[in-house]
Amino acid sequence: MGLLLPRLPSAGRPERPFASFTGAAAAHALLIALIAVVVPAEQLKAAIQPMAVRLVEILPELPKPKPPEPPRPKKLQPPAPLPLLTSNAVSDAAPAFVVQPQPPAPPRALPIDVAPAPAPVAITAARFDADYLHNPKPVYPHASRRLGEQGKVLLRVFVSAAGLAEKVEIKLGSGFARLDQAAEEAVSRWRFVPAKRGEQAIAGWVQVPITFQLES
Repeated sequence: MGLLLPRLPSAGRPERPFASFTGAAAAHALLIALIAVVVPAEQLKAAIQPMAVRLVEILPELPKPKPPEPPRPKKLQPPAPLPLLTSNAVSDAAPAFVVQPQPPAPPRALPIDVAPAPAPVAITAARFDADYLHNPKPVYPHASRRLGEQGKVLLRVFVSAAGLAEKVEIKLGSGFARLDQAAEEAVSRWRFVPAKRGEQAIAGWVQVPITFQLES
């Protein structure tokens, strides 16, 4: 089945705007009528499906938040200058009171119940020359006599509170070992008067000289 289309204007004639618009409208109306006649109504309804249109509102783009600025350091204000005292600010008035010199404090009296410190006790050294001791003289070695050895021995003796020689040391020798040994052996058997602190016998050191001399 052919379609009847409107006759297009020839290229030789000038186109009229209003006539062209009217012709196009008439051609579309004729085309719709032909489709309605040829195509059944049921098929036309099935072909034409409703289309839902939803309007989406486009929101304007929000500006991005700016990052917070770092806190600025606070400026320290210099302290206010202290007021200067001038000579005019000092009062020339006399003080309200005068401190009188205090008399020297009296010496503190000792309590009655405090006893004075005892006097130091005298200490006497030990003795070896008392007559009642009867200490024998050292024996002169025969070899020393024959060889003519003689000299002085100085001994250091530790005397106990009982008057005995607990320790004998040679402080200064005679130069001859036989004489030194004879003096040490004799004094180690001597008795002594012990040293005393006041009336109390105590132990202490004493020096004992022994002289070996040949008779002329």
